[in-house]
Amino acid sequence: MISRIFIHGLESSDKGTKAVFFREKYPHMIIPTFTGNLPERMEKLNRILSNKSDIRIVGSSFGGLMAALFAMENGSRVKRMILLAPAINMIGLAPQKQKKISVPICIYHGRDDEVISLTDINPVAKRIFTDLSFNIVDDDHFLHKTFKTLDWDVLLA
Repeated sequence: MISRIFIHGLESSDKGTKAVFFREKYPHMIIPTFTGNLPERMEKLNRILSNKSDIRIVGSSFGGLMAALFAMENGSRVKRMILLAPAINMIGLAPQKQKKISVPICIYHGRDDEVISLTDINPVAKRIFTDLSFNIVDDDHFLHKTFKTLDWDVLLA
């Protein structure tokens, strides 16, 4: 059975714009709230997904970092990741070794993102993701112009 999860950004929650959108469009999608530091958030994510397989992850900003770290350790269980302005430039903060991720990854990153620079993300993405579609869009960090225009049924299939 397909498992879908949305992982929000550092200062967001399960009540943010993207979380509300996913809750309405995909009622069975897992949409938790994460608080605390990175290890605490990762522990909760691992607990939530412990008995899941065939996982599709949408990670936004810091949630994109969490998605990448989860896939490094659980790649065989993750089928696809859609990362929205992912904070993968912070991947060096993670204690585990940086492994390559062969899961299909689709990144959407705003050209005008002032929170996470494209120049910081692009080299990291190319280094750790082996099956990558990197989409630069006319938007900012929050991707409000882009987010609802994406074909989520295809992306999360």
